[in-house]
Amino acid sequence: MTMHELLHKTISALWLLCVVYWIVSARRTKKDERRESVPSRWLHSGLMIAGAIAMTFPQNLPPEFNKRLIAEREWVYWLSTAIVAAGLGLSCYARATLGANWSAVVVLKHGHELIRSGPYRYVRHPIYTGLLIALFGTALEIGAWRGIIGFALIPIAVAYKYRAEEAFMIQKFGDAYVRYRAEVPALFPSFSLAAGRGP
Repeated sequence: MTMHELLHKTISALWLLCVVYWIVSARRTKKDERRESVPSRWLHSGLMIAGAIAMTFPQNLPPEFNKRLIAEREWVYWLSTAIVAAGLGLSCYARATLGANWSAVVVLKHGHELIRSGPYRYVRHPIYTGLLIALFGTALEIGAWRGIIGFALIPIAVAYKYRAEEAFMIQKFGDAYVRYRAEVPALFPSFSLAAGRGP
């Protein structure tokens, strides 16, 4: 087995572990109070699924999509693996911080809480931040058009979904969430904000 094959399997294993953690932890969430509409859910879910298919199933795409754009170098594969591990680690940490308030779709929970601790001190949607970082690492490892196309579709879905979530949060928490949105960036922290906050 080559180093590339080993690191490719490592990236796949990291994604699988993350999915298993999500499935197990989903059993311990609060009951839904309100859900987004089915068309809204299918819009962002469809984009995410399309992006995932492009990145995961090369045999279903035209050969041109598999044309490699990034040279095959061992350091590229090591860097890709490190980026994926860091991104998924952040997502899982954010998921654990969110606790029983989490949901795979846009909802409000009974007894929903506004979480501002852990990574939520620095970005409003750290789960998405971590997933985008991990997807970037995966696209880098793929090194082909399908990686770029898949990665490009998913941020569109994320942007739509977090805006839908925030509309619900404003209805639930009012001025408290408006202040939070004004104080904390959506996906990537500003260096001035991060430096200005204590431990």
